[in-house]
Amino acid sequence: MNYHVEARNIVKRFGPTVALNGAGIAIAEGETHALVGRNGAGKSTLVSILTGLQRPDEGEVRFAGEPAPALADRDAWRQRVACVYQKSTIIPALTVAENLFLNRQTDRGMIRWRELRARARELLATYEVDVDAEALAGDLGVEQRQLVEIARALSFGARFIILDEPTARLDGPAIDRLFTRMRALREQGVTMMYISHHLDEVYEICQSVTVFRDARHIVTRPVAGLPHDELVSAMTGEATLAYESRTRTAGERVVLAGSGLSLAGRYRDIDVSVRSGEVVGLAGSASSGKVGLAETLVGLRRPDSGTVTVNGTAVRPGDVPAVLRAGLGFVPEDRHHEGFVPLLSVAENATIPIARRLGRFGVVSPARRRAKALQLIEDLQIKTEGPDQPVGDLSGGNAQKVVFARALVDDPSALVVINPTAGVDVKAKQALLGSVEDAVERGAGAMVVSDELDDLRICDRVLVMFHGRIVKDVPRGWTDHELVAVMEGIEQ
Repeated sequence: MNYHVEARNIVKRFGPTVALNGAGIAIAEGETHALVGRNGAGKSTLVSILTGLQRPDEGEVRFAGEPAPALADRDAWRQRVACVYQKSTIIPALTVAENLFLNRQTDRGMIRWRELRARARELLATYEVDVDAEALAGDLGVEQRQLVEIARALSFGARFIILDEPTARLDGPAIDRLFTRMRALREQGVTMMYISHHLDEVYEICQSVTVFRDARHIVTRPVAGLPHDELVSAMTGEATLAYESRTRTAGERVVLAGSGLSLAGRYRDIDVSVRSGEVVGLAGSASSGKVGLAETLVGLRRPDSGTVTVNGTAVRPGDVPAVLRAGLGFVPEDRHHEGFVPLLSVAENATIPIARRLGRFGVVSPARRRAKALQLIEDLQIKTEGPDQPVGDLSGGNAQKVVFARALVDDPSALVVINPTAGVDVKAKQALLGSVEDAVERGAGAMVVSDELDDLRICDRVLVMFHGRIVKDVPRGWTDHELVAVMEGIEQ
């Protein structure tokens, strides 16, 4: 078989940590090949080696049978491989055209802007990306930014693209459109490596799948005919990881409420409430207004009208500190920008909300902070070298657990979590969803805002939003078809 990309017997160590231990992957020319595994399995390290950002301690990488270029030859690497990361590398303040040809606007002399825009329009048309070349990149949606990144990658001449969790922030229709573009690229001979924790997507878009576990290659199989349980077992070492939601009875006390909330372009005339001992889901497409509503409840957005009440206290609109003081814990949609400070330690990030109580006279006691962090690390099963490790060094799933730790550290009476398991593995999902249910069993009320049906299964009821309004309150016991039909506006 002609392999477009091969990584053979790769070993990579970071101090005492073995990130890859004799692992490898072989991807046939023109195929879409999935790489799956739990957080910390070695996927990100392999990506850094396949893109020339890291040198393996042992093993080799080959493209079309030829050895990989020297690490210093960045142009040669760009001509062979490109990666579209979960965290966008598009520069918001520049136009689409400027992003597409960043640092190569001209061969010599002054930039010819008209020519640059024409080249950008031609490139976008070639790959059927329906985006205005003169638009500011910051005004694009997540889906459009990803397509621009794919077009930019292909413009270097690379015929191998790595897609790292590309659907983590997309809704159903946007995912369908992305898959349509991926199929078209494959027909044009583009080879892709697809990294995802969503196994249904692996079966839908990929021809082969490779599993990493504990820094090792476990198996490579064709997707067709591969039982779901076998794939899960290869990833986890366990036969199944189905999450079983707990049964509970909601209390009478309302811990979070919004009344008469409206925000132009987002939602209108919203009344919502969450009681103690209750998990309420909030579902809908990307344009439904669900995230905007959740961000209003936690003070990140100021509504045009309406009031928000937390634990019986009416809070000033758009005042995050007031909402937190009233007893609300919050897990934001984008952990990279809003969830943690990468250079600060696990202990520092997790205890930010209670720092004032960890010492005297404005000075935090390192011993008290460390003791609290150790408790949170144990409670949330955070895989870390210790409380002093920077959060930026953790895997995605463990970084998300630190975000949860910060939200839960002050024992909130209300909890709002947005896309809580985006980009984390199946085992981490269990721990994160379990921490929500633990808080609810202690008497809190929780709102889970998610595009993932599995996240919503822990909810006692799901409020479905469509075009800025809550159209249905769906009780526990729904089927996937029933809920999706309401979310897409087919049934209300």
